[in-house]
Amino acid sequence: MKNKTKKDNWLWQVFIITFLLALIFGFISNTVVMKLNMIVASILLFIIILIGILFDLVGMAIASATEAPFHAKAARKHKGAKESIRLIRNAPKVSNICNDVIGDICGIISGSIGALLSVSISNTFKLDMVLISLIISALIASLTVGGKALGKRFAIKKSTEIIYFVGAIIHYIYPVRDKYKSK
Repeated sequence: MKNKTKKDNWLWQVFIITFLLALIFGFISNTVVMKLNMIVASILLFIIILIGILFDLVGMAIASATEAPFHAKAARKHKGAKESIRLIRNAPKVSNICNDVIGDICGIISGSIGALLSVSISNTFKLDMVLISLIISALIASLTVGGKALGKRFAIKKSTEIIYFVGAIIHYIYPVRDKYKSK
C-alpha cells in the first residue's frame, strides 16, 4: 500500500509541475512573441523546438544507460559521476520529466508560437491564414519529430557520454552529497 501511495504522489507531482510549467512558459512565450518581430519570434520558436529535442535526447539516453561505467568514474572522484548514477537510478522519473513534461511543454509552446506566427505572417503579407497555419504546423511537426528521431539514435549510441555531461552540469548546480560525511 505504501508503494502505491508513493506512485500516486509522483503522479500528482508530475501533474502539478507540468501544469505550472506549461502555464508559466506559455504565458511568457505568448506574451513575448506578441511583442517580437517575425524573425525573432521564429528564432525563439526554433530554440524551443531545439530544447524539446535536447531534453528528449537526454531522456532517451537515461532510459538506455547502465550504471557500470559511472562507478569507476565515481571511485576516481570525477565530477558528475555520482550525479550520473543518481540519474540512472531514477531513470523512469528523469526520463518522464525530460521526455514527457519538458518535451510536451515545448511541443505545446511551439504550437502556440506557430499559431501566433501564422496570424502575424498572414496579416502582414495578406496571405491565406489557413494555408500559412498548415505550412507552419507541418514545419514545426517535421522539425520536432525529425529532430527527436535523430536524437534518439544518437542518445542510444552515446548514452554514457550524454549522461556524464548532464551529470557534470548537475554537479555544479545540485551536487550529490555523501550520506556519511562528518559535519
